[in-house]
Amino acid sequence: MAEEIVSGPSVSAVTETCTLNSSHEESMEPAKKKLRTENQTKSKEGRLEQRLGGILCCAVCLDLPRSAIYQCTNGHLMCAGCFTHLLADARLRDETASCPNCRTVISKDSCSRNLAVEKAVSELPAECQFCSRELPRSQLEHHVAELCEERLTLCCYSRIGCKWRGPYHELQNHEELCLHPHKTGKEVMEALAVIDEKNLQEKELYNCVFELLSYEKIAFNDLQFKPYRTDEFIHKLYYETSRFTAFGHQWVVKALVNDNQRDPTLSCERSLTYTLVLKSKIPNPLKIHYTILKGPFGDMKINPCLYQHEFSDANAESPYRSLSLSDSAECNKLLAAKAINFRLIMFHVSK
Repeated sequence: MAEEIVSGPSVSAVTETCTLNSSHEESMEPAKKKLRTENQTKSKEGRLEQRLGGILCCAVCLDLPRSAIYQCTNGHLMCAGCFTHLLADARLRDETASCPNCRTVISKDSCSRNLAVEKAVSELPAECQFCSRELPRSQLEHHVAELCEERLTLCCYSRIGCKWRGPYHELQNHEELCLHPHKTGKEVMEALAVIDEKNLQEKELYNCVFELLSYEKIAFNDLQFKPYRTDEFIHKLYYETSRFTAFGHQWVVKALVNDNQRDPTLSCERSLTYTLVLKSKIPNPLKIHYTILKGPFGDMKINPCLYQHEFSDANAESPYRSLSLSDSAECNKLLAAKAINFRLIMFHVSK
């Protein structure tokens, strides 16, 4: 009986195949293990970002600063807004400003900016308020203003009365369906009348200024507010300039902080009002137009307003007028300074 011979792979071939399969299996990482490693890395990064946020935050508001970062002599960090607010509070209370962490004395001379921390904070991620996308803080402002599809925007027909306000990605569909382009001329004119009224007010102001600039008697004075204290039970802070000459007479300018409050230190919102005071005796009344500007030596952000008052011996002080600053933070910045520089322009209106 013939013996059957079955052909098959040799022992060496089998051994080689097993070796290759074994090395291939060793090189492949199980899916679950790989996924777990990625999650661990992300959680570590998240913890690192959170730790850095806690370390680099402002010692006052406990938030990551958005602009300049100041530090006391012991290295504690403060954002620019809180730093000026501390100095302004100390000025109002007639106290020495101190670091909220270590109580060391702080001032504009003793504190310095920390540029390394500013750059580090600008690279930390922040979430867009509209689309919730995380971006480096240095890119967030441009993203919100130009790139974000969820950012709020106005209809291009808002100038003729459309009040729609919605996400940017819906703007094109809205404008195609907007009813305002098809409104009658009468309906459009009602919306334009509001715009014309605002433009007319600005035009009247400019025309008045240009007319006053043509007058013969104009006085320019670059002045400086210096801080003083009242003699009341609660010593209120006020500012006053040195005496200056205009139109042959002596004048001063005074300013108050939150003059409608008994104790301005109890409010976080700050404002300045000022009055023009005639210090000389005059035989005849003087009709004066005046305005305060930033001037060449000042850095205040002010929206100039033109005021007028008729001065006489019986009425030597003008009413307190608002110093139209951009916001309360700007007022804190002025209070934190040692002195406030500005330019006063006065126009003598002859009868």
